[in-house]
Amino acid sequence: MLGLKRLGLLAALVLVGVAPAAAAQAAAQPSTQDTQYLQAVHQVNLFEITAGDLAQQKGQNQGVKDLGAMFKTDHTQLDQTVQQTASQLNVQLPNEPTTDQQAVIDKLNNASGAEFDRLWVTSELAGHVQAIQATQTEISQGSEQSVVQLAQTALPTLQAHYDELVQLANQLGIPVPQTSASGTPSPGTSSPAPGGVTESPAPSGGITESPEPGLGTTERPAPSES
Repeated sequence: MLGLKRLGLLAALVLVGVAPAAAAQAAAQPSTQDTQYLQAVHQVNLFEITAGDLAQQKGQNQGVKDLGAMFKTDHTQLDQTVQQTASQLNVQLPNEPTTDQQAVIDKLNNASGAEFDRLWVTSELAGHVQAIQATQTEISQGSEQSVVQLAQTALPTLQAHYDELVQLANQLGIPVPQTSASGTPSPGTSSPAPGGVTESPAPSGGITESPEPGLGTTERPAPSES
């Protein structure tokens, strides 16, 4: 009988030890904000890698070719960190860009010459502003430190890309998305789910029918100088 009592006590102690561990594991799960950011930024990377290839193959302007190569390299490196972080947090990543992003890729595939350059720069400008806004949202609202740190690392690269795009757009006479009074992209109220359809208008003088390959935010102020 004493042995049975001791076994019962040991079982109770084990259960008491397991309960806090299970609770801690549950608490460690990434938030919806963190999960959606990882998924969305992965889709941005998939888009940028494909669009970078197209820019190198089809770009008429050397600046388009050069930026395409740089974007592909940078977003490939960024996606390695995204995949590692998602794996550690058990976040499942999508296998392809969003429907909107794929629609832009299709348009790029069907364009050529100066038309391709204009469409590529226009879509990249809009997409990078949206990516910057979503990244700032993650920095301010994310709760999982590894995801927030990823966003903090990605932000300067995204801003540098945008600055390069603005310079190229000015050289080619392509309108740049309207900026806010401060000229700084502000975080949105929440990070949209990847694959969501954006309703934001195209930049003035841009391709009005092209969905934008960003993360789904509707305001599009230009980022601050990095």
